[in-house]
Amino acid sequence: MSDGVPRLRICMLGAGALGGTLGGVLSEGGHEVWLVDAWQAHVDAMNAHGLVLRDDGGERTVRVVARTDATGIGPVDLVVVLVKSYDTETSIRAARAAGVVGPDTAVMSLQNGLGHEDVIADVVGRAATMAGKTYTGGVVLGPGRLIAGTRGKETIIGELDGRVSARATRIAAAFSAAGLATTVSTNIVGTMWDKLFINVGTGALAAITRLPYGELYRVPAIEACALAAIAEAMAVARALGVGLATEAPVEAWRHAAAGLPPDFKTSMLQSLEKGLPTEIDYINGAVVRAGARAGVPTPINATLVALLKGVEVGLRVAGHERHFA
Repeated sequence: MSDGVPRLRICMLGAGALGGTLGGVLSEGGHEVWLVDAWQAHVDAMNAHGLVLRDDGGERTVRVVARTDATGIGPVDLVVVLVKSYDTETSIRAARAAGVVGPDTAVMSLQNGLGHEDVIADVVGRAATMAGKTYTGGVVLGPGRLIAGTRGKETIIGELDGRVSARATRIAAAFSAAGLATTVSTNIVGTMWDKLFINVGTGALAAITRLPYGELYRVPAIEACALAAIAEAMAVARALGVGLATEAPVEAWRHAAAGLPPDFKTSMLQSLEKGLPTEIDYINGAVVRAGARAGVPTPINATLVALLKGVEVGLRVAGHERHFA
């Protein structure tokens, strides 16, 4: 690539709404990107017709290479983990067994929620593991078709020990050159909590109400509940000694919707619409568990967890048993 920016070999584990969006933009930016996703129809459509990305500027088609597993890809520079939280261990073990994770491969989670890095490190080792959070978004419209919410959205990555390493700097430069504004953080744990606040405020409430952002943000009672849930999470983080950039709950609430279209749907809502379990245990549930450790009450988040668990049970009763086994 030009201007001294390295061309990376990247394997995206998970090519759904967010993984597909990021993978498509990185491929468009000149990187060698392999999209790995279990959805056969999605993989087939991308290979046959390209990946269609829709944003405020219209639609464009990006040529990509997609697989249902990582066999035959070989070692890459970077593995980006964007599968559902509950599939993290299975996916990274399969990728390692397929030979994607070489001695110099960095494995980085950009998933929503907390706890993924520990799962990844147990498989590939802590030295290979990086963390990151992205404020970009995506919505699956159908096989090979996505809404891409990257305009004005930042991605923050970092080493678990806070070092500004050569590999983190190289990855950030490569992402930024492709159009994904990316910076390196010396406080990635704080960054992860800052992003968690956004998911805490919008994910469960959007899933329970089945509302896209445009409608979600028009209901004052929903905003009040969101701000209360975020305030609980901030209190937990501060009790644990986490350094935060977020100073007030309303910052996270406003940041969540900035730059995204009114029809944008949170990943939790998208999961429910597909009859799949959500990642509630890694988001609001993570706040509840951390609050118990810190001695900070989290009744709002506990209530949101309970309500969404009830919605999931309703889906199971309605005939989606195979997804909730």
